[in-house]
Amino acid sequence: MSTEPPDVSGIRIGILGGTGDQGKGLARRFALAGHPVIIGSRDAERAQQAAESLGEGLAARGAENPVAAREADVVIVAVPWDGHRALLESLRDDLTGKIVIDCVNPLGFDKQGAYALPVEEGSAAQQAAAVLPGSTVVAAFHHVSAVILLDPEVDRVDLDVLVLGDDRTATDTVRALASQIAGVRGVYGGRLRNAHQVEALTANLISVNRRYKTHAGVRVTGL
Repeated sequence: MSTEPPDVSGIRIGILGGTGDQGKGLARRFALAGHPVIIGSRDAERAQQAAESLGEGLAARGAENPVAAREADVVIVAVPWDGHRALLESLRDDLTGKIVIDCVNPLGFDKQGAYALPVEEGSAAQQAAAVLPGSTVVAAFHHVSAVILLDPEVDRVDLDVLVLGDDRTATDTVRALASQIAGVRGVYGGRLRNAHQVEALTANLISVNRRYKTHAGVRVTGL
């Protein structure tokens, strides 16, 4: 069996929620890696403004969410948790046949800090899979700091991206896409049923970052 990563050059990436910092940061890094990027939003004008803010010369444009979903080859979901289900339900047909990468972290916040929220389906990624039966859902990009992604002074993003899913071809594709971002390594992290642990770990990283005033990520040793 070949261990060569799949060729992902030229893949068009749509980002739902691309006007937020996380989505915009991922859009910037993928555009820098040479991928055509479509930033999706409920407001096409706002999406276009976000695309233009990434910098001159990058292949990024804005569009309404349904357009971004239809025209992209791979779609990243980077919306707030409270709008997750409703958005995906509204785009079910547009996302059929696509690899959908869910990076949403269901978190709550109180005076003690961040904490993981219970999800009926088990995780945000599993909720996406339940809502999108015609799509192939992969969980990834949960622990990437938006601050780091957007910082023009940061040339390399020093972390591993854990990639979870039930389809080998899809997880290999997402691992290869993650590795397109300079400094990042895509690492297979198991089946989609284990995505809740990865999503919940974000709460711990937020605590680390607040205590040590940094933007820590995750590295897997021994690989």
